[in-house]
Amino acid sequence: MALITCDNVSFAYEGHVVVKDLSLSIEPGEYLCILGENGSGKSTLVKGLLGLLSPIKGKVTYQDGFRHTEIGYLPQRAELQKDFPASVWEVAASGCRGMNPLLNRAQRLLVREKLQLMGMEAMEKHSFATLSGGQQQRVLLARALCATKSLLLLDEPVAGLDPLVTREMYEVIDMLHEQKKLTVVMISHDIEAALRSADHILHLAHDANFYGTPEEYRRSPLGVRFGGGAEND
Repeated sequence: MALITCDNVSFAYEGHVVVKDLSLSIEPGEYLCILGENGSGKSTLVKGLLGLLSPIKGKVTYQDGFRHTEIGYLPQRAELQKDFPASVWEVAASGCRGMNPLLNRAQRLLVREKLQLMGMEAMEKHSFATLSGGQQQRVLLARALCATKSLLLLDEPVAGLDPLVTREMYEVIDMLHEQKKLTVVMISHDIEAALRSADHILHLAHDANFYGTPEEYRRSPLGVRFGGGAEND
């Protein structure tokens, strides 16, 4: 059974419909990449998947035993993060749902495990604000991992990173998908990365959406237009 199912859903932003009549299923272990130009509804769909926005039409359902609060969410990088007054440990630990000011033993072990997985355990006492952009993303990814056992929702995780750090971040995401068997939903402008790693691609567009495999996307009108594919190659 799918972790999340969107059944003919439409979402509106400030009174305007930006995602219309969308149907898709996010299966356990899947890697879904969501593409689209600015204003196409990607951020609005993210809010819908997170349960922060109700559809004006259709229905979003979750697998029995899975709740939208169990999605590990990595938001877009913001200027505020540069001066965020917290330690690496504190930022990662904030991913523990319903955490008290004092973590229990299981939560402490979980935070340390995820920081270690991200290669950031040795910097747990460092100020988050002093880290490089790539290091901050690893800490925020550790926070997202503390919040989920099954699904990561990544909103443009490499935006603003240099090419080397971007490649390293993609390698980390691929590792989480392939080795840790996490379901990954990534919002991105990087069509090349989507075609390389994703199982399915959702391209949101103002006139018509696309949902299918990378090979199907290459041959679709949207894929030809944005991805440099060919309808008849």
